[in-house]
Amino acid sequence: MREALSWLLLAALATHMAAHVALLVALARKRQWRRVGLALLLPPFAPAWGWRLGMRIPVYAWVGALAVYALGVAAA
Repeated sequence: MREALSWLLLAALATHMAAHVALLVALARKRQWRRVGLALLLPPFAPAWGWRLGMRIPVYAWVGALAVYALGVAAA
């Protein structure tokens, strides 16, 4: 059980990071350079700005992976 929880945490963290990078790339493609810089320093801004720009799927992935990771850490 402990090993499965470790793999779940790893997968959730990797998904969260991939979604964050996808949001940063999408912001950069829209020439939102200040937002990219701020989202690197303050990660919760990335999904907020992504939502406003219509990037729903990466935002859902970002929030969902963070929730799974938080629940996994709480369970550990």
